[in-house]
Amino acid sequence: MPITVKDLLEANQALGLRCLSGVEHLDRTITEHSINRPGLALSGFFKYFAHKRVQVFGLVETTYLKSLEVSQREERLAELFSYHVPCVVTTRKRRPTALLQKMAEKNMTPILGSPLVTGNFINLATLALEDLVAPTTNYYGTFVSIQGVGVLIEGDSGVGKSETALTLLQRGHSLVSDDITNLKRESDGTITGTSPTTSKYHMEIRGLGIVNVPLMFSYNSVRDKAEIDLIVRLEHMRPGIELDRTGLDPQSRPVLGVEIPFITLPVAPGRDMANVIQAAAMNQRLKKVGRDPAKEYDAQLRKTLAERKPKPKAKKRSTRRKSPPKQSNQ
Repeated sequence: MPITVKDLLEANQALGLRCLSGVEHLDRTITEHSINRPGLALSGFFKYFAHKRVQVFGLVETTYLKSLEVSQREERLAELFSYHVPCVVTTRKRRPTALLQKMAEKNMTPILGSPLVTGNFINLATLALEDLVAPTTNYYGTFVSIQGVGVLIEGDSGVGKSETALTLLQRGHSLVSDDITNLKRESDGTITGTSPTTSKYHMEIRGLGIVNVPLMFSYNSVRDKAEIDLIVRLEHMRPGIELDRTGLDPQSRPVLGVEIPFITLPVAPGRDMANVIQAAAMNQRLKKVGRDPAKEYDAQLRKTLAERKPKPKAKKRSTRRKSPPKQSNQ
């Protein structure tokens, strides 16, 4: 997904970025999502110049430019900007030199500034760019965190997703998002969920309306972001519904290319769905640490049946002595 310099400028407040020059050119596209320090380019070697990346001018680059003759400095910067780099970032609160600013304006290249040390900026900016290009999607469901286990509750309208989440909040668990959840695949392959800005910290309870969760249950009852460990689908109990009775045939659902464990729970009058989902979350946590209760039970059952199986009787050896072979008269 293409991103612009403006996206990077607004991506991460920890970067401390601000536009120093070329604000009208912030729509420049960043096609390679890495950071480059143009040291070799400034020395005149442009053969493998990563010109599609954000260019960072730190202490080394600035000092080296000052060591050049004015004519060399102009020549190197002119050639660097002729590649139409996305933008230039100066670190350590340095203002761009008059020549750098002149060359950038001539080539319609924005200059950004950051107060961070160059190494720290590169690390944080790399993470910010990865975050900007990470695959995302919207998922219809209520997302809760149950003792650190992220559970996404889905189901038809009116099945009781928000009411179940409300009960879980009363038991001390946390809400991430209600009704619609924004999902993102992180660089480590995990799927995380967040709430849309418009509905953050709020829930819709059918018949009651919109409620503010942190004002009702304290700010410990909400989380801005969590990893999804389990998807639970609530289904009204009906004839023919397929249910897992043993847990030996685990299901999963692909989300942004990652398989997420998936279970279906039937909803019936008088059934405490919050309690069942809480048990499902704890069971999933056991599986993550290598303990699968269903498989352990199956193994123990097989062992017990094998021990009770009667052993075949051994054949009795005959005690009768064999008669010696007859001697021939010849």
